[in-house]
Amino acid sequence: QVQLVESGGGSVQTGGSLRLSCTVSGYTYNIYCLGWFRQAPGTEREGVAVIDSDGSTIYADSVKGRFTISQDNTKSSLYLQMDRLKPEDTAMYYCVANGVRCARGIKWDSRLKYDYWGQGSQVTVSS
Repeated sequence: QVQLVESGGGSVQTGGSLRLSCTVSGYTYNIYCLGWFRQAPGTEREGVAVIDSDGSTIYADSVKGRFTISQDNTKSSLYLQMDRLKPEDTAMYYCVANGVRCARGIKWDSRLKYDYWGQGSQVTVSS
């Protein structure tokens, strides 16, 4: 089993920044893809960004150039630096993990790909 716990959400004005963190613990030796999803009220859960065990990353078009995904050297922490935030970034953000490489198998931005989910962290951007 793998446990994911998010932190760092909050409220910010348009143009501001927030940094989400995710603590990854448990049987992580076979985890190859970590990432972030988000879900706004009344919408489908959508992929934001993922990072593979080889360090490669994939971003949704809506956040490219504004968000940066990273992990620490021990791979026990995952981060999402969010800059130039917009009201449409308002959502619950979820940390996800999977035992298949990000670019293999089910498409990276499908929620079906991920076996492990955190409980979520709320991000609210006001105009």
